Amino acid sequence: MALSARRNRAGLRERNPGRGPMALVAVCTLAALTACSPSKPADEKASGSTSPTTSAEASPSPTPAPTKSVSPEEEAQGEAIVLYRAYWQELERLYADQGADTGELKEFAVGEALLSAQKDIKEMHGANQVITGKVLLADPAVTKSEINGKIPKVFLSTCLDVSKWKVTTADTGKPLSLPSTRLTKYIVEATVEKWPEGWRVIRDRPKGKAC
Repeated sequence: MALSARRNRAGLRERNPGRGPMALVAVCTLAALTACSPSKPADEKASGSTSPTTSAEASPSPTPAPTKSVSPEEEAQGEAIVLYRAYWQELERLYADQGADTGELKEFAVGEALLSAQKDIKEMHGANQVITGKVLLADPAVTKSEINGKIPKVFLSTCLDVSKWKVTTADTGKPLSLPSTRLTKYIVEATVEKWPEGWRVIRDRPKGKAC
């Protein structure tokens, strides 16, 4: 009988080879480590005593980096540049759409800039032509700003890249040949003013200089 009992115990050990240290680690991981901690001695449970808890010292919060203050002049310059970029995005859309309403350009330009752009767009569309593609605008540089007058003004200079702009026939989409000597990257100078309705481009003139 003793021999049979020993064989039975050996058989049980052979049928459970996976219950080694790695198996216990896996069980602890799945059941949460605290559930695998050894039980407290009975006398400790009875007395209700617990180990003293040492609270970790709260780590100090990182000091936030100082926020760079923006002057009223810098703020005005930034707003003018944002509007100027939006103005060219609108021009890009209007030149590409023969049925577009150029009156919508009033949200971005007034005076000379508005009238000149509207005239040019209408003439192109009237000739059954559209311009497709992207206009690339280099980072506009502020050459001067006057923000303390009755009408705040910001003067900009930038490199305009129209090399991706393609003039095509509106109804067929056929590209039109253009002079190979034309400038496709040139400097433009703009004046942007702050009107009651917001910033508006009032002047946008190409300088005829490559960039």
